[in-house]
Amino acid sequence: MHKLSEFQINNFKRQLKCRFMELRHEIREELLSYDNEQYKELAGSVHDSGDESVADLLVDINLASIDRHVHEINDIDAALLRIAEGHYGNCMDCDSPIGFKRLLAYPAAKRCIVCQTLYEKTHADTRRSDVEVNL
Repeated sequence: MHKLSEFQINNFKRQLKCRFMELRHEIREELLSYDNEQYKELAGSVHDSGDESVADLLVDINLASIDRHVHEINDIDAALLRIAEGHYGNCMDCDSPIGFKRLLAYPAAKRCIVCQTLYEKTHADTRRSDVEVNL
């Protein structure tokens, strides 16, 4: 594996910033729709426990989506910090280069495939945001 060029790093930086803005927009839209959508109406006008369960599920799905977006934003922030510090593209656990294809698939990747696989095996019960694309 070779060290990333300045051009490649700048492209990843641009992709990360673009995705960051997309996620902020999606979160804003989801929060606005959360206030205005029929979830409240549905939850307020439930007729039986089945309707109540559906209403709760819809609210939970919306909140889970926002939670995933927030975790991805945190990963992006961390990747941008690694770029600024000159550590981008290196595994946070073993400091070896992260594969270029892996970074293409998930520019915020913080571990090489070997360390990520080990992390997933040892942290199987942690949040889904810790599970990155394996390439």
